[in-house]
Amino acid sequence: MKLGNLNPITKLICYVILFAWGISVLYPLLWTLLDALKNNEQFFLNAPWSLPEFPLLWENFSYVWNTYNFGTYFVNSLVVTAGSTGLGLLLSATTAYVLARYKFKGSNALYLLYISSMMIPFVLALIPLFFLLNSMNLINTKPGLIVVYASSVLAFGIFVLVGFFKSLPKELEEAAIVDGASHFGTFFKVMLPLSQPGLITIAIVNILNIWNEYIVGTILVNDPAQYTLPVELGVMQAEMQYRTEWGPLFAGLFITIVPVLVIYIFFQRQIASGITAGAVK
Repeated sequence: MKLGNLNPITKLICYVILFAWGISVLYPLLWTLLDALKNNEQFFLNAPWSLPEFPLLWENFSYVWNTYNFGTYFVNSLVVTAGSTGLGLLLSATTAYVLARYKFKGSNALYLLYISSMMIPFVLALIPLFFLLNSMNLINTKPGLIVVYASSVLAFGIFVLVGFFKSLPKELEEAAIVDGASHFGTFFKVMLPLSQPGLITIAIVNILNIWNEYIVGTILVNDPAQYTLPVELGVMQAEMQYRTEWGPLFAGLFITIVPVLVIYIFFQRQIASGITAGAVK
């Protein structure tokens, strides 16, 4: 139901609720930015939520970028997030297509197995994953993180895309086969482009989860050159020990937040349409 179809009182209540929700979402981001422009004296003499004093300390961003080598960790996070998201999309799309369009003995059981794995906390698999990656010489490497992150998001992608592929008309595949397309050609040239809304939805959710992931990156990587941004933030705070530099710490946190925030702003319509399309059979 659209807001325009509601009576004035109900519409006003909806607007108030949405405005309050928007403030509750935006305020932590604004607070993080404002605290990134302070020094320690302002933190301790004024309230933590007070406005920064002039001149604003924009150099906190360059300080944390150069002193704590945030440029390297930013690239590491970018490579790991892009690689694991791409691999996860490829594996989940191909698996979901087979489960949705081809019926074979055990297909339903296999689908339920994938879905049931979403109920198992991923941290329970960290110890066997560590020994497995260690035996493959993938500890402290970006490919090791990419494989682990891609496998962790596989079940969610299959869950969304199976319903999406089932909603596509069977005649599309039949027409492609009549035109001489192979099964691979039908999937990559016809079905995969039509599933773009669902793929974008899964990609955004996976990017948010992988970019902000901390525990797996901490356990599987102990080489500082391979740290991702969340891991480096934890290391940065630990290195400060007895005197935390709050301004640079919030600056590093804001640098970590900005990329996923920008992605979400630009693709919010695709996320909504992808969730709706995947829910329709």
